Amino acid sequence: MILNERDCRHDEVLEIARQMMIAARTAPKGKGIDVVEVAMVTESNIRILSDTMKQMYEENGFKFFLRDADNILQAECIVLIGTRQQAQGLDCGHCGFARCADREEGVPCALNTVDVGIAIGSACSVAADHRVDTRVMFSAGLAAQQLDWLDGCTHVFAIPVSASSKNPFFDRKPKTE
Repeated sequence: MILNERDCRHDEVLEIARQMMIAARTAPKGKGIDVVEVAMVTESNIRILSDTMKQMYEENGFKFFLRDADNILQAECIVLIGTRQQAQGLDCGHCGFARCADREEGVPCALNTVDVGIAIGSACSVAADHRVDTRVMFSAGLAAQQLDWLDGCTHVFAIPVSASSKNPFFDRKPKTE
């Protein structure tokens, strides 16, 4: 039997993305409290995410949303990682307030933000170990957050995943209308 890489690439990329999700799940969490959510976007949902990003560009005028909206269409899948907001009760002051109870609405607990960052790093390390192409995208994550694909999560980031001869997520030119 001869198995051409092109015939199995998509399934392998999806399997690597599943491993990325496990890495994000098992990443260390502040106080051992898990407030991280992880999901994978595939097929027609990538188009929905792209269309949402284009709509967000219309609202905010940030050209990188338009560029990234086209860019994610080259992904075989997209891993989403976000965090639910939950004060950890340490009164550590990292959020800018001396006590958790003093934190203003909308100000994230710093530990939640650190947790999502560590989860992203763990997921990306799996991608690097398997030599698939990725890029952490704030823009696509914000669109997924707007779509509420990670129920109730804030600080959502997206990691498009591809296996091609050249990483499609770097050396990108600014998009113009």
